[in-house]
Amino acid sequence: MNWEQLLSLKRYGDTNKRLRKEQDESRLGFEVDYDRIIFSSEFRGLQDKTQVVPLSKTDFVHTRLTHSLEVSVVGRSLGRKVGRLLLEKHPHLESIHGYKMNDFGAIVAAAALAHDIGNPPFGHSGEKSIGAYFKDGNGAKFKSYLSDKEYQDLCDFEGNANGFKILTESREGREGGLRLSYATLGAFIKYPKESLPKRPTQHIIDKKYGFFQSEKDMFSNVALELGLTKRSDDYLSFHRHPLAFLVEAADDICYTIIDFEDGINLGLIQEEYALEYLTNLVRPRIKTENYNALRTTEDRISYLRALAIGTLIDESASLFMKHEEAILAGRFETALLDVSQYKAQIKDIIDLSVKNVYRSKDVIDKEISGYEILNQLLNTYGKMAYNYTKGNMSSYDKLLFNALPKTLKFTNDSLYQNLLAVCLYISKLSDTNAMLLHQKLKGNIF
Repeated sequence: MNWEQLLSLKRYGDTNKRLRKEQDESRLGFEVDYDRIIFSSEFRGLQDKTQVVPLSKTDFVHTRLTHSLEVSVVGRSLGRKVGRLLLEKHPHLESIHGYKMNDFGAIVAAAALAHDIGNPPFGHSGEKSIGAYFKDGNGAKFKSYLSDKEYQDLCDFEGNANGFKILTESREGREGGLRLSYATLGAFIKYPKESLPKRPTQHIIDKKYGFFQSEKDMFSNVALELGLTKRSDDYLSFHRHPLAFLVEAADDICYTIIDFEDGINLGLIQEEYALEYLTNLVRPRIKTENYNALRTTEDRISYLRALAIGTLIDESASLFMKHEEAILAGRFETALLDVSQYKAQIKDIIDLSVKNVYRSKDVIDKEISGYEILNQLLNTYGKMAYNYTKGNMSSYDKLLFNALPKTLKFTNDSLYQNLLAVCLYISKLSDTNAMLLHQKLKGNIF
């Protein structure tokens, strides 16, 4: 892979090549990507979606929206830091092609901003509940109507693939979705492969998948334009866009440190443990006089959190440059922070978060409720999608169909497309709206 191709400004539908040196410096193409994402209705919907603690009413606990904004900020800093180092190493990128340090930050920031845009309500339990409906629930009856890969898309419903669909799916009046630059789309795709074969290797790319069969052609076009290296002739799989490693690192940094901070503020993690764990990560950077002057838990944790994020940004940039040649050659097979000198400290923090936050009674109880809500929604709308495809809708099905957003794409000849449309509709619901729709379907609207 080479950086000239990887930094492509091309957008869906372009007939002429977009050159960096011809860009308007007051409104760069990569910055337009950020704007389009942040003004999209799908991004705004993240304000009422779970990050860790479902349906939290406290001011300080993160939602998918605040988490995405913070990941984007970290990603921008990380991208700029790496961009400066890359331009020093490959000066022709600036002297001949016109790329600037901030371009790398803008690409990573935009991709990071969108990294959770496809996640359904109720956190990762939402993904699991959608998959369980098709694998073990009433949706299993649709298997015989679908190809193996189509069925696997649904059984392992993946927020990353759903996000790629949201960003790129054409509909009337909006061809090419948000029409982001291919560089940003490449950085967004953490798992550039289709759903089957499932986990053929231990390579990080094979952990999940990055696109549904419905977006296979769009993904192929993006991969070809960017010059991503193909991994297999037997199925669609490519090596990552290098900047996807930075998007992943920004996400890893935020959920490691900030989910931990949420646990502390909720009283699920005791301050003495928190201070010990964070101090182990940032000890060389602590200015003792400044730290000792802080009088509240919130201020002490905020101070250590800022140091921790800064430390891990510097570490991630250093690791990226150390392994840049291997990354470009497709030989780097793990997340950046998995080879960090701070790996043990990060593991300690995550383990404590898992024990005290992710598996807390409050989180589990609300995930159980969310699981049941989504299962009931899928039962109702899955049946409607099947009857639509067969041309045999009941009066109730017609009422459900007519209440759906007109932007959803249903067809007369593809059950797969119609089931995906249902999943897309449900995935875009906020936690609150999913609950309200569930109540409406039960007749509780008065």
